[in-house]
Amino acid sequence: MRLMMFFLLVGVANVVFVQHIRAQQGLAQQEDALKVFVCGSSSPLHDLRRAKACIAVQAGEDLFLFDTGSGSGARLAFSGLPMHKLRGVLFTHFHSDHISDVYNINLTSWASGRKYSLPVYGPVGIDRVIAGMNEAYALDRSYRVAHHGEKILQPEHGLLVAKTVPAGPLYENGVFSITAVAVDHSPIEPAFGYRIDYADRSVVISGDSVVSDALMAVSQGVDLLLHDALSLALLDGAIQRSERAGMPVRAQILRDVTNYHAHAGAIVAAAREAKVKQLAFYHLVPPPQNEQAAAIFMRGIEADAILTEDMMWFELPVGSEALLIKRPGE
Repeated sequence: MRLMMFFLLVGVANVVFVQHIRAQQGLAQQEDALKVFVCGSSSPLHDLRRAKACIAVQAGEDLFLFDTGSGSGARLAFSGLPMHKLRGVLFTHFHSDHISDVYNINLTSWASGRKYSLPVYGPVGIDRVIAGMNEAYALDRSYRVAHHGEKILQPEHGLLVAKTVPAGPLYENGVFSITAVAVDHSPIEPAFGYRIDYADRSVVISGDSVVSDALMAVSQGVDLLLHDALSLALLDGAIQRSERAGMPVRAQILRDVTNYHAHAGAIVAAAREAKVKQLAFYHLVPPPQNEQAAAIFMRGIEADAILTEDMMWFELPVGSEALLIKRPGE
């Protein structure tokens, strides 16, 4: 009896210890929570360690992707997310670093057992983009169906389906909703950000934009704002290196970048005014290559802002103010 009691107490202690560690690391798996996975935190500028823009949001049976930049499919493969339940992809706009991995992700979801064609939502122009994607991969789909058979891969389920949407309510199922917001990424127009609400928790994703009054209006009191961010100090260094290397075209392109992405300090000020509960930077311009560069990126940022990394998780339990964060490797 004493031996049994000893093992019982050891078991209980181990459970408590594991739960404590998970809570400390942001690993506590809530039964009901809004979950956000960073499947791409980079901008188009060269970075071997980061995928391009992609955010996955899961709540209950709903799973959506917001942009699908290059490399994001590989990140999703290690996420543990139920890709066969992917409800749809939402594009903020049609720059290549936001759309280029959509077909790889479509294939992964289809081959995982998705039983419907994949909806892809976006502003005007989505029909043209998706028609081109479907045509470019038509032979690929035919090869895979011929190899595995229609019982395994039904041909119609391998198609992307374009859904043109205006700014405003986009999806709603009674407890989970998505709203598209027009943002300023001139000369790209229209361009969207998105607000996601699940029960009493909320997330806003900026896409690419300067600080936008419309986006900040829907970000009032939001639990988590994921905003693209530019570091002028790091970008100036990249411009100077390009000039010294005799690449004036690249240097000018980098200069042009400064006027259609939000500067990190300006985002902090706007988020504070909007009473955003947690600000996180993603789609980093330029992406920091090391800890020193990351420190420069965050120099002068007084708020408790987070510099995201690929494969970072945010978990927002329903009925709580908590925000659990899991970094890669934890």
